[in-house]
Amino acid sequence: MIAAVFGKVEKKEPTHIHLSTPGGVVYEIFVSLHCSAAIKTDEIKLHTTHIVREDAQLLYGFLDINEKRMFDTLIKINGVGPKVAMAICSTFTPESFAKIVQSRDISMLKRVPGIGPKSAGRIMVELGEFTIEGIDGGSGSAARSEAAMALESLGFKKEAVSKALAGCSSATTEDLIKEALKKLSR
Repeated sequence: MIAAVFGKVEKKEPTHIHLSTPGGVVYEIFVSLHCSAAIKTDEIKLHTTHIVREDAQLLYGFLDINEKRMFDTLIKINGVGPKVAMAICSTFTPESFAKIVQSRDISMLKRVPGIGPKSAGRIMVELGEFTIEGIDGGSGSAARSEAAMALESLGFKKEAVSKALAGCSSATTEDLIKEALKKLSR
């Protein structure tokens, strides 16, 4: 697995770059439009997702670790491949995507090329909650995320967990879990 690549940009296109590494290997790495626009220097380091298929080995690169996290989350959804995930990354920043998921704005998601109403609905349902590291998404977003994972590991569905946590006012993970369990057991 290739986790990151450091090197010199040999060729830059809107959707991919050729990156020459110090070892003499030139990698073709697919990037989002946001990432491509953010590349201003010749020497860069990209966090990568390496996808091995029957007929190809593909590298997807990201300057922003949150964009990589968004891409990795999206490709795990049934029916969303790397091309659609990269289209979403090119359309929305991780911050704006987190807000779209949080507000359940399917109409915004349908603006992405290749995503129709069914796909947008499936993405929203399967994502449940999408948070960005290093950005405070409101009152205790890290605690809410931990509580959601804990409740899901107990067998509760994402949608039910999201609804239960939406009505909780606690600040700590432990208190959120207790409060949500009371709502889920009704």
